[in-house]
Amino acid sequence: MPKPVVLIAEELSPATVDALGPDFDIRQVDGTDRPTLLAALADAHAVLIRSATQMDAEAIAAGKTLKVIARAGVGLDNVDVPAATSAGVMVVNAPTSNVISAAELAIAHLLSLARYVPDANASMKAGEWKRSKYTGVELYEKTVGVVGLGRIGVLVAQRLAAFGVELIAYDPYVPPARAQQLGVTLVTLDELMQRSDFITIHIPKTPETTNLISTAQFALAKPTLRIVNASRGGIIDEDALREALATGRIAGAGLDVFVNEPPVGSPLLELPTIQLTPHLGASTDEAQEKAGVSVAKSVRLALDGELVPDAVNVAGGVIDPTVRPGIPLMEKLGQVFAALADASFASIDVEVRGEIVEHDVNVLKLAALKGIFSAISSEQVSYVNAPLLAEQRGVAVRLLTEADSPEYRNLLTIRGSLSDGTQLSVSGTLVGAKQVQKIVEINGYDVEVPMAEHFIVMLYTDRPGIVAIYGKEFGEANINIAGMQIARHTAGGQALSVLTVDSRVPDELLERLRTAIDASVMREITIVEQ
Repeated sequence: MPKPVVLIAEELSPATVDALGPDFDIRQVDGTDRPTLLAALADAHAVLIRSATQMDAEAIAAGKTLKVIARAGVGLDNVDVPAATSAGVMVVNAPTSNVISAAELAIAHLLSLARYVPDANASMKAGEWKRSKYTGVELYEKTVGVVGLGRIGVLVAQRLAAFGVELIAYDPYVPPARAQQLGVTLVTLDELMQRSDFITIHIPKTPETTNLISTAQFALAKPTLRIVNASRGGIIDEDALREALATGRIAGAGLDVFVNEPPVGSPLLELPTIQLTPHLGASTDEAQEKAGVSVAKSVRLALDGELVPDAVNVAGGVIDPTVRPGIPLMEKLGQVFAALADASFASIDVEVRGEIVEHDVNVLKLAALKGIFSAISSEQVSYVNAPLLAEQRGVAVRLLTEADSPEYRNLLTIRGSLSDGTQLSVSGTLVGAKQVQKIVEINGYDVEVPMAEHFIVMLYTDRPGIVAIYGKEFGEANINIAGMQIARHTAGGQALSVLTVDSRVPDELLERLRTAIDASVMREITIVEQ
């Protein structure tokens, strides 16, 4: 029998090839040479890439025998994951390969800011000796705010503890008990901005976290604040940061990531109180080797038909064709569920009803957890580590199945108890021959809304004129309402309104609407294709 063909499309360490072993026909190709890549993919069973090779829908279609795409790194911007999923191609990466390197770089930025290391180095090399100009500050007994207590945030907190700092953190999805174990006090973002002498950011970039730290937050800060972002560009509003630094509102900043990379022409480059590195979080020999070896092991598992811990789009093992369409729906329901939660999760029930329960539906529980934690975690979430993330947060998870489904052929529900005592539920189903994804229930309110990219969910007291208010506001803001449904239990009681819109809605508009209709819930939800 011929050996499976493994294509290495970019330069990887010798240890990566060693980890693959002798059981494969290993071929080298330049992934940036498009015609050569497409030709080489024709009989490949696996392809290993870094960031330069574009594995888009065309490349995936060219791989007629392709079973796995392996990205030797964390990001997947150059892989069309939905296209791979549709083609039944597993996508794996190395989500933990750079966590230590990223954590150490954040600490390096903090220390360099405290002691003016880059400036003093440049001054010395210019022939100067200006000791007094570069008098810095100690970390000892300072308050350090950590934004995001995911895997990297925890590593940073653990290492900073040795400096004798007071650690506070903002992460609405981490239970207080978990933070207490780490020696960290959970606070609101405003309190973190007010109290911190140093801040380090370790959260994913989502619609909710984009420009999370902007003008209003910098207005709360101490003038001695030094802030570091080595996670994702755009979490700090770059215009607001420039203004805060230029006016002396804060003392300094260190950035490894930017909205546009490279940040050509950015006014940040001209500021004397900012230190910059060119996205070096994973740029260590150790991280690069770990990434290559990790994905090589994943390729071996995938081609042997075994469970792959770092698969980001499919679970290991055979999934019945009847169950498979429910996977993306359940992931999206998980995102909706997470977006509607106002507190951390205490327990989560994943309920599956209908004829689908004749098959193994465990993957739907994994999909629900993946959707939930992808929306709230700074870590790369897979079908394998999602249950571990729930366990780490003390969240009890159950899969409940029931053949009886009175209203729908199959009904998928995520139901949970939150740490503040409230209950939350979201349900969905697949309709018709085209298996159209629909949300059919939110918190006991019956709706039937096609799954979309942008939702607005509102809860308010039912009374005349409400639709006219938000219709007028959206119209004046040039935001098109694509669909709308209102549900209520009784006239004059609470009404739930679910809108699908064609674009994101500015936060200030949502806040104005909340006040105008006296809404108890006013939430924008953006669904991200996994």
